[in-house]
Order: sequence, then C-alpha cells, then structure tokens
Amino acid sequence: MKQILSPVLLFGGLALVLASCGVKPQPSFVLPTQKLVAPAKVTFQNQSTNADSFEWDFGDGTTSAEASPTHEYKHSGNYTVLLKATKGNKTITTKQMIQVTAPERCLIEIETDYGTMLAELYSSTPKHRDNFLKLTEEGFFDGLLFHRVINNFMIQGGDPQSRDAKPDQRLGMGGPGYTIPAEFVDSLVHTKGAIAAARTNNPEKASSGSQFYIVHGNTVNDGLLNQVEATRGFHYTPEQRKAYLEIGGTPHLDREYTVFGHVIEGLDVIDKIAGAETAPGDRPKKDVKMKITVIK
Repeated sequence: MKQILSPVLLFGGLALVLASCGVKPQPSFVLPTQKLVAPAKVTFQNQSTNADSFEWDFGDGTTSAEASPTHEYKHSGNYTVLLKATKGNKTITTKQMIQVTAPERCLIEIETDYGTMLAELYSSTPKHRDNFLKLTEEGFFDGLLFHRVINNFMIQGGDPQSRDAKPDQRLGMGGPGYTIPAEFVDSLVHTKGAIAAARTNNPEKASSGSQFYIVHGNTVNDGLLNQVEATRGFHYTPEQRKAYLEIGGTPHLDREYTVFGHVIEGLDVIDKIAGAETAPGDRPKKDVKMKITVIK
C-alpha cells in the first residue's frame, strides 16, 4: 500500500529545515571621518544586523565584547579592526583599516596605580625635553616611585634608587650621573600640573638628570604673585595670573627650577597621589610606581 504523509508531518518537517538554516549575522561598522591623532579615542558605530553577540579586535592587541565600544589608540599607525558578529553557531567577520597619525606636540603618558596622566613636553626647553625622552625610551622611569609627596605642593619621582627600594630606604639622591643646564622660559610657570626638574642647591640652578616633580600646588592670590614679581624682578602676563588664580600652583618656584612640561589630562590623578598617606620624609606609605611612555 502506498504510504501517504499527513499534512502535519509535511509542515513539521519544513519547519525543522527552516529552523536549521537560520539567519546569518551581518557584521558592519562605521569608522569616524575626522583625522585621528594619537592618543585618539574612537567610538565604533556598530551597524550589524541579526547578531546576538560581538567580538572586536582593535588591531593593537586589545579586544572588546561591547556592541559599540570606545577604544583609545595610544600610538600612531595603521590598524586593522576586526568585528565578529555571532548568532547561534554562525559567526561572520568583517574588517576595516583605521589610520592614526602622530601628534605634532611632544606627548608622554605617565601611568600610575592612581590613574594615567597625559602630558606635553615643551619644545622651548629642548635640553630637558630631549633628555626626558631619551630616558623614557630606554625604560629608565618604569618601576620608579613617586618617592616624595607633599599635599598642596608637589609629587616628585625619577630617582633610580627607588626601584625596588626597601620601605625604610632613604631616597632622593639618585640620578643618571649628570645634570642639565637650567632653561628658564618666561612663558613657563609653576601652575598646577607643571612638570619641572628637581635639583640640588647649586649656583647655576642646573637640573637633576632624571628627578622631576609635578606641581600640585595651593590657592594663589594677587598679593602672592606681586610678592614673587618684586623678589624675582619679572612680571606675570595677564594669562599667567589668570591661570594661577583659577587652578593654583607654586609661584615661589618660578625662575628657580626649570619647567619643561605640563599635564594636560589627568589633573585628578595628581590630587589622588598628593593625598596619599605618607611616612616621615614624605614618602608614601604605599609605593606609587610609575611607567612612562612616549606617544608617537
């Protein structure tokens, strides 16, 4: 007898076939149209369809599973960005190239346990800038401590003897074995975030070859600025006065120590480090290590 399949079985089988075929995910994303300069934060616009999950590879060794992530490229280069879109057991990949150009300014990144600071080194102090870049490229600063921290004043580091220093070890006398001639520039003052070279008490005011400090500072008023002007024999510009009055600093150090850079992002990190509990001698009870990278 000829077997006849019931309509129920026919339609049920068709449903199984359609379910097993499924719908393929379609990955797609849009890159920003503006020029990207390192360090560059990029938000990727995900326009994928039919996907349940995503996996991004930004081309610099980092990944993300967010739908539309924001990623920071710290260095210039051409990066291949991969996006994998998955639905069920099906994964489809798409990729695009993104270009990040080198910054025109000389930028460095200072990483700490309290956060990261982005800073500019000034071309108007070339001896200090070039020396700092050289040491940074050599990895000289990596693992060193901010060994002297005074709230409302400054945070200081760069002593090579601070690497793996014992808790009770006296620090602040180490260096690379040379000094740098002072480079005083009228436009560079000790407002909050200023990076300046530490030094010993020497008549030439020559800088340490490696030790530096970042100004935390305190509130400043016109009376204090007038006093510094009278003592040092120079005059602040209206812009410098405005900066001091708004964000504070340490004007009594102007023309005494070379300012060669400034923190442009991460002033709150200075606040956090400056607020750390310290032992006698101004060393933080919990080590504050640094890692410095040149942005290029």
